[in-house]
Amino acid sequence: MLRRDFAKTAVMAGGALVLGRRLGSQSAADSRIEIALDEPIATIAPEIYGHFTENLGGVIYDGVWVGENSPVPNVGGIRRALVEKLRAIHAPVIRWPGGCFADSYDWRDGVGPRDKRPRRTNFWVGSAEQHHLGNGPQAFDPNQFGTDEFVHFCRLAGAEPYFAANLRSLPALQFDRWVEYCNSPAGSTAAADLRAASGSPQPYDVRYWGVGNESWGCGGNFTPEEYAAEYRRFTSWVPDYGVGLKLIASGPSSDDVDWTTRFFDNILGSRPITAPFGWSVHNYTFGKDALKFDANEAYATFKKAFSTEKIIVDNWAALGVYDTKRRVKLVVDEYGDWYNGGNNLGSEVSPADIFGQQITMRDAIVTAFTLDIFNRHADKVALGACAQLINCINALFLAHGDQFTVTPNYHVFDLYAAHQGGQAVRAEFSAPTLNLMDTGGKPAPASFWGLNGSASRRGATLTLTVVNPHLTEARDTEVAIRGARPTAATARVLTGPDIHAHNTFAAPDAVTPRAATAVVSSGAVRFTFPAASVTQLTVAL
Repeated sequence: MLRRDFAKTAVMAGGALVLGRRLGSQSAADSRIEIALDEPIATIAPEIYGHFTENLGGVIYDGVWVGENSPVPNVGGIRRALVEKLRAIHAPVIRWPGGCFADSYDWRDGVGPRDKRPRRTNFWVGSAEQHHLGNGPQAFDPNQFGTDEFVHFCRLAGAEPYFAANLRSLPALQFDRWVEYCNSPAGSTAAADLRAASGSPQPYDVRYWGVGNESWGCGGNFTPEEYAAEYRRFTSWVPDYGVGLKLIASGPSSDDVDWTTRFFDNILGSRPITAPFGWSVHNYTFGKDALKFDANEAYATFKKAFSTEKIIVDNWAALGVYDTKRRVKLVVDEYGDWYNGGNNLGSEVSPADIFGQQITMRDAIVTAFTLDIFNRHADKVALGACAQLINCINALFLAHGDQFTVTPNYHVFDLYAAHQGGQAVRAEFSAPTLNLMDTGGKPAPASFWGLNGSASRRGATLTLTVVNPHLTEARDTEVAIRGARPTAATARVLTGPDIHAHNTFAAPDAVTPRAATAVVSSGAVRFTFPAASVTQLTVAL
């Protein structure tokens, strides 16, 4: 590690000397990426490219679900355009029904004939943003979208369902019953018969189950010890039905390592139980406005969002004290930028879309380097879920009625899909440091990396994704590959005219990837990464 740090420092120092040279010339590159094919990390679990659909605002109603009799093109009530786009990016897993909504949700309300299902108060009805919605489905849930509809949606999209179970307000027996409804064999139980009457005699074989959500907050305001006691109770002798359940425990908000330590001290300490498959971690990047921000705010957002890497490393270290065999993996199932609602969020955001916001290149950059973090820690992270899928914070899609568009975040997932199932390999990035400024325009005591990304290999193909966060400077870069020789390279770049660029219903292709030229010469790849960009390089080895 000392050798690598020295080399990286030397390249960065050398890069600083050539900043004034014309980019794209035959002069020395100002940045360098070194790929070590002989230093594999782990296979990148496709599930880290997952998504999150809470029954919140316009995510479900007017987003995922439009109804079978809707003039909006649909498949069994599910928005057709959404399904087609999710298939295109190979969406691996989708989480539902929450979020905070999950811990006030009774799964029994959302099964059986739709015309018999009860209407219930939505968890979010008391929020400041929801007071103006009257009696609409975003305030009072008609339960037209329930377990069967969600599984149908996942199957259409080619994704696995991930259920968040209610630990705060339902007894443990109802967790067992929900698993039974989804997974018991055809004709075996009354729950299986009810599922068959809803159109699916064969079991759903749901593997992923969250045991509560944000149990330190909206999921019960528990202490770690109290939640550990509930987790013990909820997970004792849950029927498996041969599916191989992957139970996910409710982990910390951001870098609360104390929550992690005290929970695992309880369940893996003196009276240990079976360790969970996953440890859920949430990390949001809060900001003032989705569209009105200056350069300093953009850089500050990047700085805050990059804390995800430290959170992964810190919690992994805490887990290792108790889980020496590394059975428990991290599940980052809520992450993304979250701005104040109701102020200049753009015409594409409906008043019914609680926490709805426009998605700009700033958000695409954050989403991209977050996925790079997951790739670099493929040995630690088993599943992710971007919050949220549609009509909400950090969304991939915006929809209202028959109007529909993808956001820059969608294109990030498209560029990064090639990493799924690849072998992550070590990559070192050296570039001039980006120095942050305070709001007064004076140098602030903080800096940020100049280039970052991740690399994976699948056979004779290397996929390299790279983020350039600098809003105005491109980075002329040499990519050196140890362990193979590059023979050809292609590039796709996502960027815009400025960091505020975004797509609308009227201009759905304002921000979209474009092809660019990468040069292979003298055993290396040369490419200039544009300012404020996300790039996928595909290299033939």
